[in-house]
Amino acid sequence: MFDTILIANRGEIACRVMETAQGLGVRCVAVYSDADARAKHVAMADAAIHIGGSAPSESYLRGDVIIQAALDSGAQAIHPGYGFLSENPDFVEAVEAAGLVFIGPSASAIRAMGLKDAAKALMIKAGVPVVPGYHGADQDDALLAEEAGKIGYPVLIKAVAGGGGKGMRLVEEAKGFQAALDSARSEAKTAFGNADVLVEKFVAKPRHIEVQVFGDGSKAVHLFERDCSLQRRHQKVIEEAPAPGMTQKMRDAMGDAAVKAAEAIGYAGAGTVEFIVDGSDGLSTDGFFFMEMNTRLQVEHPVTELITGVDLVEWQLRVAAGEALPAAQEDLCINGHAFEARLYAEDVPAGFLPATGTLTHLAFTPQTRADSGVRAGDTISPFYDPMIAKVIVHGPTRDVALARLRAALSGCQVGGTVTNLAFLGALAGHEGFGKGDVDTGLIARDIDALTSVPAVEPRHVALAGMAALGVLEVKADTGFTLWRALRRSVTLAWGGEEHLLKVRIMGQDKQVWSIGEAEVVAARRGAQWIIDGQPAADVAVAGGVVTVFEGYGMAFDVIDPLARASGAQGDGNLVEAPMPGLVRTVDAKVGQAVSKGDRLAVLEAMKMEHALLAARDGIVAEVLATEGDQVEAGAALVRLEAEAEEAA
Repeated sequence: MFDTILIANRGEIACRVMETAQGLGVRCVAVYSDADARAKHVAMADAAIHIGGSAPSESYLRGDVIIQAALDSGAQAIHPGYGFLSENPDFVEAVEAAGLVFIGPSASAIRAMGLKDAAKALMIKAGVPVVPGYHGADQDDALLAEEAGKIGYPVLIKAVAGGGGKGMRLVEEAKGFQAALDSARSEAKTAFGNADVLVEKFVAKPRHIEVQVFGDGSKAVHLFERDCSLQRRHQKVIEEAPAPGMTQKMRDAMGDAAVKAAEAIGYAGAGTVEFIVDGSDGLSTDGFFFMEMNTRLQVEHPVTELITGVDLVEWQLRVAAGEALPAAQEDLCINGHAFEARLYAEDVPAGFLPATGTLTHLAFTPQTRADSGVRAGDTISPFYDPMIAKVIVHGPTRDVALARLRAALSGCQVGGTVTNLAFLGALAGHEGFGKGDVDTGLIARDIDALTSVPAVEPRHVALAGMAALGVLEVKADTGFTLWRALRRSVTLAWGGEEHLLKVRIMGQDKQVWSIGEAEVVAARRGAQWIIDGQPAADVAVAGGVVTVFEGYGMAFDVIDPLARASGAQGDGNLVEAPMPGLVRTVDAKVGQAVSKGDRLAVLEAMKMEHALLAARDGIVAEVLATEGDQVEAGAALVRLEAEAEEAA
């Protein structure tokens, strides 16, 4: 086993690798950017080395700097985690050239699976079923359109070097093909530096089922399947293992295909073979097709660990240190069921926009495995993925595990930023999902119900007001009695509106709140406040925000009239950045006539591109940002002429 390893990553995965490695007595060296100087993974490490600026290109993507840090720290090996340099074959070769061990597959294995078109040709040769499609090198627009017609619509356009849904477009009919092709290529070029695409048949009711494999460079085993069908815009949301409705015959067929894929490239370490499965009429051994292989540890690996009892990171370390596979296929079995939900800082009602902010409060239920790279007090940075934690549960059956997932989500407490927690809770309670009737289109079909905003009740508002005024605990020596009440007021904002709350504090055990036309009575029984007949939920107060932890959390802004901004609130003509990010392109030009819905700029944030569109017809008066600018949320990017000016 290694004495010291360097972890070339950050956040949750860096912490996850350290937990196992340090448990084996291995010294761990972290690397960090400017933005991560006080991050959790830095605090956990035995040593930490600064490698550059906050942007990934200035730090976590600087392979030469990371390798030098490993050499300087005395590390014998580098664990790449996932993302960043984890699937970069040039980095693997540089690591090995420096006399270090790369804890992962060989450069040749990564290259073999790095381009989707070449990988599928290899899989056909290895006897692994693939989706019908065009995977050729000729990228002529007319040829691609012709091939799409031969395949038959609907089709998927995919970036050959892609992943995570980037550079992927669904085309329903021929007339939309060219626009989708242009869009996919543009996003692929930005994300991967390669604009080439492939075209495949779109499976009508697709399920995304992947198989965990592990190899030692010659032999491989599989650790069964995970179902990752709950996706939004091709991004996984909730994963589970094993897949619902899976038969032993189907499991054997998929596992055998995955092992063939791994052994065909001499795979070493942990990897995932992803299949698209036709779920329109149950699962059938002739209805699954190779999609891609991720040559790294996956974000969702914990569900496999919980059903198999295998620590995949320990296996990675052992095989990289020269040991043989720790188990044979017949030694592996499934025990129970597991779920993982990805908790993100994102504004769901605003279209799942990534969010930033300081985590003023963060807590999970004791029975939950929460893999997280942040703590209370940490900041969600605009430079990286906004994941807060992976909420993971296990149970003897799927029903029990799902009930535990619902409980874990309802008991999760996050303050300081908006999150997708309520969305995850709605998914966990979805009737079809509960029955195991899942496919990749489920979220899109039921998006309105899944993203409905929970109702704020007067008792929630009263509790927030109590916390804002600091009267959850009224001291016995205040002197206020039922005949001599203290009257106070506070203004809170939620749902885009401000509300004045008034309270009469009737001694230390009773308060009467007036919220519009509603009146709420809060009475204390021992140490517990009862509000409108129900026990008060937990609350957290920080930074002028009160968070009530009921219904997945409700945030109330405390309005200070003396601190209101004196400037105008805007006339509706400004196009502003909805979040911190990098201005990738500016399409608007001064004097240009634009129509409602026209793209004016593209903002890149949290690894995604967001098109900023004109809200109305008009004339561009000012362009206030340039390509390459790093802007804050609310920054003015483009101003249209006022409608009165246009009329003049």
